[in-house]
Amino acid sequence: MIDLDEVRERLKEVFDPEIGINVVDLGLIYVIEETEQGTVHVEMTMTTPGCPAHDTLSQSVEWAAAHATGVSMVYVDVVWDPPWTPECMSEEARAQLRI
Repeated sequence: MIDLDEVRERLKEVFDPEIGINVVDLGLIYVIEETEQGTVHVEMTMTTPGCPAHDTLSQSVEWAAAHATGVSMVYVDVVWDPPWTPECMSEEARAQLRI
């Protein structure tokens, strides 16, 4: 069984290059689940549909999740519903951006 908290912590190592906040605190990660033994499914979004870092961020999320203990396969789906808003961010991220 995969420790999904460890996966989440690994994803905190992935930073949005334009904002400088990790994807978890930025609120871009919607779902982290183990779909079968050794396989993790991540649903995430971007701050805007035209995000220039789309490919980089999704690949970095896949790479980071793959390095959690027991993970052998990662599937990352980028979704647009619900749309991202600043309210998705953690309190720490909002404080950092002074929102």
